[in-house]
Amino acid sequence: MLQKVLVANRGEIASRIIRTLKRLNIQSVAVYSEADKDAPFVQMADEAYYIGEPQVQKSYLNVEAIMEAARKANIDAIHPGYGFLSESSDFAMECETNGITFIGPQAGIIQKMGDKLEARNLMKQAGVPVVPGSQKSLQHIGDAKQLAKEIGYPIMLKASAGGGGIGMSVIHCEAELEKHFNPSQKRAEMYFGNGALFIEKWIEHPRHIEVQIACDQKGNALHLYERECSIQRRHQKVVEESPTPALSKEVKENLLRTALKGAKEIGYQNIGTMEFIFDEHMNFYFLEMNTRLQVEHPITEETTGVDLVEMQINIAAGYELDVEQTDIKQHGHAIECRLYAEDPVRFFPSPGMLTTLKLPEHGARFDFGVAEGNVITPFYDPMIGKIITHGGTRAEAIAKMKEVLAKIEITGVKTNLPILIDTMNDSRFTEGMYTTSFLNKENMYR
Repeated sequence: MLQKVLVANRGEIASRIIRTLKRLNIQSVAVYSEADKDAPFVQMADEAYYIGEPQVQKSYLNVEAIMEAARKANIDAIHPGYGFLSESSDFAMECETNGITFIGPQAGIIQKMGDKLEARNLMKQAGVPVVPGSQKSLQHIGDAKQLAKEIGYPIMLKASAGGGGIGMSVIHCEAELEKHFNPSQKRAEMYFGNGALFIEKWIEHPRHIEVQIACDQKGNALHLYERECSIQRRHQKVVEESPTPALSKEVKENLLRTALKGAKEIGYQNIGTMEFIFDEHMNFYFLEMNTRLQVEHPITEETTGVDLVEMQINIAAGYELDVEQTDIKQHGHAIECRLYAEDPVRFFPSPGMLTTLKLPEHGARFDFGVAEGNVITPFYDPMIGKIITHGGTRAEAIAKMKEVLAKIEITGVKTNLPILIDTMNDSRFTEGMYTTSFLNKENMYR
């Protein structure tokens, strides 16, 4: 078992990881920026090290500062959480070079899956269905026009090295492609250091469903079922649930089998998520693989009873999976709502001090990274925390979420709490008949 772990992250996910480390009697080390010096996760850790100014490049993306903290703390492993360096193959390799266990997959696999185009091609070779589109990166507008004609508009223009919805544009005609191609290249180069673009056929009104997988270093692999992630804004998830209300037993079994096959074919190790997009006929296609812990992992934990952070740690330490596929069952239904400090209509961030933050004592799991009196800074993602409810049925989980959301008191910043409440009361959601256009194209405040 690992003895001392540095958490190379912040906020709610740092707190979440530290809780499991404490339960396992593993020493925890936090790193923090100037903006986070009073954050709860810093107080929770056994040790904490300052790594720089608030800007992410000077702190949470500052590999040199993080590795210096690792040396001072004499740690034997690093957990990257999600975001920041979690999907950096260079950081994983830096850990390996310094004799530090990286709690995640191999650097080579991170690199392959981080290149969305290469990931598509690898999954296609593994027999996993992919959305019609590019087989190689597009450097010139002429190549993009030709491919767009072949697969037909609308299309999605994407950054090959992208993620989190950044660098995506839906293109409906050649004139729009001409307008967006060069700016998309420049944006991809700025955000990801790689201007390569590719095209996929745009599936109108899709559902976004993902599968949690776990693979150890001995070749054992299993899935922990699926999560429905279709309620999004700007291609970023807002509400997730497990199990999905959308799939028949046959389609679900095929999805789980296909996801596991794809992960095994590439020799994946640790936990990861295979993401799929579904068309209106419930045909599914590989979207991408996230080689890290997902923000929405709590709903899988609530329905399976598995601590995914503990599973990550055990796999990284070289232990075999201690459960068989038949041991993993889904129990009841779980829903997660992400509470953001943002304008509920325009979705613009709303930084400021949380002058009031009162959560009900019962009825939900709260994975929060801030407390009353803390400041939501403009330097990081504006998520305040996650609210997770679990019930014996989907209706029960929804009812619990409605009750909990109604009791939350929060002032000092604008939040998306009205959207979360409206979603739980919307018949499209309660009936399970929704797609990724739920927040985007259908204005809830019409």
